[in-house]
Amino acid sequence: MATSFDAAGYKATTRDQWDKAAPAWNAWGGLLRRWLGPATETMLDMAQVGPGATVLDIAAGAGDQTIQIAQRVGSRGQVLATDISAKILDYCKANVDSAGFTNVRTLVADGEALDVPAGGFDAAISRVGLIYFPDQHMALSQMYRALRPGGRIGAIVYATAEENRFFSVPVGIIRRRAALPPPLPGQPGPFSLGAQGAIEAAYKRAGFSNIRTVKIPADLIMTSASECLRFQQESFGALHQMLSGLDEAARRDAWSEIEAELSKFEGPQGFSGPCTLLIAVGQKKE
Repeated sequence: MATSFDAAGYKATTRDQWDKAAPAWNAWGGLLRRWLGPATETMLDMAQVGPGATVLDIAAGAGDQTIQIAQRVGSRGQVLATDISAKILDYCKANVDSAGFTNVRTLVADGEALDVPAGGFDAAISRVGLIYFPDQHMALSQMYRALRPGGRIGAIVYATAEENRFFSVPVGIIRRRAALPPPLPGQPGPFSLGAQGAIEAAYKRAGFSNIRTVKIPADLIMTSASECLRFQQESFGALHQMLSGLDEAARRDAWSEIEAELSKFEGPQGFSGPCTLLIAVGQKKE
């Protein structure tokens, strides 16, 4: 049994997962905007992203939040969208181009080793990305380095597992069925910054000050539990990785149990998966 976390192997697997999930993640773009769009606007407000700003978007994915940033900064501003997966960044570029924005560039990059100018950005943001970095301190330090004096960081992360049962229920079922051990110390994951004070402490350690956090409800609203299951099957590569040690029949049984448990969140208006997000901003010293 492994006694330490294999960060290099994790990164390679993560890159492969997002390369494979890129088409589906992009296809769910409308859902992502409805679900995460309001929290993104709050984050950008808190990070004071406005006209003329230069913004670094880390773990940009297919670019939904990149477009929200591009709209805000306008023609006088610039956005650099980065991601570890080249394939998902291809969708980001296509979506940005289709929306008519010319103020966005893309860069395939590891968020823990950003090849960007020091002090070149007014803001650095990451939407549900920071939680998956093996070395979150290094990622935050890279963001700090990229910011100009007085620049701001903004991140959206999941709160605790209990507050995000749309995701923690499938994770728990798979972990039990696959007999997976508890996460190793320092291992990244969806709830790795959800505990009270965790993200504030991480920001402080990286040098940020004037830290503010808000917690907002962001339930995942869909037509049914089966649609949510399809969303997770198509787009959540980490769940497939957790299931990889089971045979096909066992995987089918696991998905069946997940759907049954998710159906408990259905009501007369459809599916409402419990989700709570934390938004955290901080500032580089002047």
